[in-house]
Amino acid sequence: MVKKKAIVYLWTGTGYGKTTSALGAALRQAGHGNKAIIIQFMKGRDYIGEYKIMKRLKPNYQIYQFGRPGWVDIKNPEQKDKDLARKGLEFAYKTIKEKPDLLVLDEINIAVAIGLLPENELLEFLDKVPAETTVYLTGRYAPP
Repeated sequence: MVKKKAIVYLWTGTGYGKTTSALGAALRQAGHGNKAIIIQFMKGRDYIGEYKIMKRLKPNYQIYQFGRPGWVDIKNPEQKDKDLARKGLEFAYKTIKEKPDLLVLDEINIAVAIGLLPENELLEFLDKVPAETTVYLTGRYAPP
């Protein structure tokens, strides 16, 4: 018997709209009374709109940030950035136990591309996501 896998959407490229698309899907899930969890990698700014709206949409819309307020030097990321990304992935493992309807891993593609997380660890995580959860991966430079 073949085990059913989660559906995974990959939003990548250098243009605009990757996070916006994922947030639209999260808003739609919340509007239907379903649970959407957004985990943002490399972002640590609680004044942005997608973070601020959580106050009104909880518990169906939840957002967690694993980044610092400033920008990550993508050519030379600091250990602090790697540590935050690791915490984000560990949190994602805890999150999938709740079987949310939608899990957004925002900016995970670029986090992997610049070496904050190993690609194989993301792939291992995706294999463990329950079939009931749809996953959106966003960010530039997704590895092939």
